[in-house]
Order: sequence, then structure tokens, then C-alpha cells
Amino acid sequence: MPHPDIQLRPATIADLPTLLHWDEQPHVIAADLDGNWEWENELLHEPTWREQLMAELDGRPLGFVQIIDPAEEDTHYWGDVPKGMRAIDIWIGEADELGKGYGTIMMQLAINRCFSDVAVQAILIDPLATNVRAHRFYERLGFRFVEQKRLGEDDSDCFVFELRREDWQKTMQQFGMP
Repeated sequence: MPHPDIQLRPATIADLPTLLHWDEQPHVIAADLDGNWEWENELLHEPTWREQLMAELDGRPLGFVQIIDPAEEDTHYWGDVPKGMRAIDIWIGEADELGKGYGTIMMQLAINRCFSDVAVQAILIDPLATNVRAHRFYERLGFRFVEQKRLGEDDSDCFVFELRREDWQKTMQQFGMP
């Protein structure tokens, strides 16, 4: 099977209808119970501590990736976090695109993007505590469970996972990647 051509590009206000549609999908709601991203404002706001990216498969929208610097992020959602970290949010927009390996490729692209900055030593993610499928997914990519925690103003507990640079390098070798 050929490797799908998935690219990450900056999200723009032109992506608003797609993102609003994805926000209504049951699998997206189940992964992000709050789900109030305020796209109308956030797509126009480009702080230095955040990247909002659309994942495209052969030029069509597939999913969304957000990469933030949790030490600089203005709401302090992650609490007191040292410099040299990143945090990733990711989802695939349509349910019929799940289970095809696209999320793995999207995460590999996002992780490589984070670690391309030599100052970044670790990446955080925070799937819902009840999202066992996501936990297994992140563990396959080399993330390690850190703690169960309620973050920001969320009403649900999350599992915090961390991927250290050296663990990613080992995972890349395991997959036969440079």
C-alpha cells in the first residue's frame, strides 16, 4: 500500500466551515467534551507560542493539529511547565478516516516539527482518562503516562502523557526511520 501524502499547513479563516463541521462529529465531541475552540477568533489570532495546522491528505482536509508552548501559553492550561516543552492536540475530522494510520502519520509529522527545535526536550498530550484507545495510540508512539489530572477549566480528568526526545529517537529507530 502506498504511503499516503499527508501534509501539515497553517490553518486559516478559510478553514472555518470545515472546523465547525468537524466540531459537530460524535467522535470529535467524545474526545473533547468542552469543544469550544472559538474558531472565529482563534483562527485570526496568531500568538508566537502556538501553531494551528490543518492536516491534508492528497490536498483535502483530513484533520487538525495544534502545537503549543505550554510555558508561554496565555491561559496556563498546563500549569507551571518548564521551558523546552511542547503540547499537541490532534484529531481527524471524519469518522470514516479513523483507523487507517493517518493519525500516526499526523503525529509523526507534529512530533518531528516539535523536535526540529533543539531546545524542545519533551512533548505533552492530555487525552481524556476514559479514552483508552487514545492512550494505546500514544504509547505506541513512545509517550509515557505521567499522571491523571484535571487541566484548565475542563470538567473531566485527563491522562497526561509525555514523550521525551530520547524516547522519540528510540521509537524512530524501532520503526526504521532516520
